[in-house]
Amino acid sequence: MLPTFDEIYARVDKGSRRSLQSFRRDHSLKRLQVGNTAWQYVTVGQGEQAILFLHGMAGAYDIWWQQITDLWTDYRVLSVTYPISDGLEDLERGILALLDHEGVSQISLVGSSLGGYLAQYLVARYPGRVETAILANTFPPNDLIASKNRVTARLLPFLPEGLVRRILRQNVEKSIYPASGYSELVRAYLLEQYSRPGCKARFLFGYRCVTTPFDAPDLEAAQVPALVLEADNDPLVGKSLREMLKGTYPTARVHAFHQAGHFPYLNEPDAYTKIIEGFLDVGGTSG
Repeated sequence: MLPTFDEIYARVDKGSRRSLQSFRRDHSLKRLQVGNTAWQYVTVGQGEQAILFLHGMAGAYDIWWQQITDLWTDYRVLSVTYPISDGLEDLERGILALLDHEGVSQISLVGSSLGGYLAQYLVARYPGRVETAILANTFPPNDLIASKNRVTARLLPFLPEGLVRRILRQNVEKSIYPASGYSELVRAYLLEQYSRPGCKARFLFGYRCVTTPFDAPDLEAAQVPALVLEADNDPLVGKSLREMLKGTYPTARVHAFHQAGHFPYLNEPDAYTKIIEGFLDVGGTSG
């Protein structure tokens, strides 16, 4: 039997628990069939400038709820949950179909980890549709991840679902949770994700995406202002990858969170949202 919300979030402060529950209750998921793939997403707000939130490997549309709640009065905000598919090309196809369905011609992208990698891919493929790009706790196209995890990647498809869940939960407790400053919200949200069926398939899909090579976009030539958000103790994106990202996009602005881990939008939401707003006000257009 799966643990309940109250069981998973028992150590999270009451305000955050109620806020997340209210968001899930008040914002019904929309559904869009793109070929054989079913997409789920939310869209709120009526602002002229549109923002698309792209989550990482351990996330869903609502991982951004604190930012969405603060931004929807001034922006039109969309947030997706990726369907399990063949990889980046399928994600690209689905996102373009979703934007067309919603009548969004240009978008500001906010992507973390896998979402930041996907954001770069979208800029490379469709620079004319991207107003600005925020690349958070992520990395550029590289061969380091595949090289470092070659043995694990070969073994993972043969491991039972329960063992994969246990390994992922242990990584939360031993690495991600401490790096977040022992944020109970970070811990609970990830443990909830890793308690759901299909955890192994989602992880394999995410790994396939972040190890798919492509040519990094020329942000200056594309005239796409970019902001790099990083944390100086990110346990999932090491210093070499963080430096590689900044070297790939030398014109991008950079903001580093101190001792905030891999999910600062969860454990430092107010500061995170303020940085997004400041960048969009200066770096983006409003029409």
